Amino acid sequence: MKLLAYLIGLAALVWSGIWMAGYWGVTTALPAWFEARQNEGWVAEYDDLTVSGFPSRLDSTFTNLTLADPDTGVSWDAPFFQLFALTYRPHHVIAVWPDQQTLATPAEKLTLATEDMRASLVLDPGTNLTLARTNLAVQDLTVASSLGWKLSAAAINLAMHRQEGTESTYRLAFQADEVTPPAGFDLRDEIELPRSFSSFKADLVAEFDRPWDRNAIEEARPQPVALDLKLAEIVWGDLQLHAAGAVTLDTRGIPTGDLTIRAVNWRDILEVARQSEKLPISVVDTVEQGLSLLAQLSGNAQELDIPLTFSGGATRLGPLPIGPAPRIVLR
Repeated sequence: MKLLAYLIGLAALVWSGIWMAGYWGVTTALPAWFEARQNEGWVAEYDDLTVSGFPSRLDSTFTNLTLADPDTGVSWDAPFFQLFALTYRPHHVIAVWPDQQTLATPAEKLTLATEDMRASLVLDPGTNLTLARTNLAVQDLTVASSLGWKLSAAAINLAMHRQEGTESTYRLAFQADEVTPPAGFDLRDEIELPRSFSSFKADLVAEFDRPWDRNAIEEARPQPVALDLKLAEIVWGDLQLHAAGAVTLDTRGIPTGDLTIRAVNWRDILEVARQSEKLPISVVDTVEQGLSLLAQLSGNAQELDIPLTFSGGATRLGPLPIGPAPRIVLR
């Protein structure tokens, strides 16, 4: 019995030591990270950091948190932010966001309200904290912009998993339920559409120039070098948009490759764009003229397969150049 009691006591002492080591690591590393950002010119502030959860958890809570990157002009403010981890699995982290937070860019300020927003992150062991996979779940999201537009969704789920045998290729799966786009809040009575999408999802494989790790926040975001869109789908009443294709990207983010968009009831889609007044009428008219010609050639007035080719910095609709290629850069 004495031996058993001794072993139990020794195990408790060892476990307490493991937790204290984790506690010391968290309470040392996190403030040091904020100090390093401040030395680089960031605004990186919080009122308080508490760590609890003894003996099996390391639960960190920041209060009144502000981060602002001077290089991109992006800032984030939150009344609290939490990171949860098991003592014996420190590289599996649960992140929890508050019900109200703000995200600002040089162009606008976004106010985010949610019922629940959390993510599970599995990181590779090591100081770089390289992302192996993450799953984000958001319930009852509302986004309000300082520019006057609004967006809402009943639920959003995003999964980003690194592909086996690769260092920086990830598969992303996105699905949003009952999304009401900005145009949905401003629909005129004569447009017979529900307020929200019945389907909004995407499946994408993206190769980046380097892995997603702590440097993605501290220095610069990894940039995509190849995108393989398996499927993107938006269904809004009788309106449908489907897209699939693959492109490679140069160092400027200019794509080369092909993308096919299928539009069902495309004239109604353009009418929604016209009445939303978010695009210049001249742009909508030009697009409508081009698509009308394409519909005549295809012989289908309601459904269009729109083949887009990106090459030499230009976008072509079939053989016809229609403008510069988009620049795909993560800031």
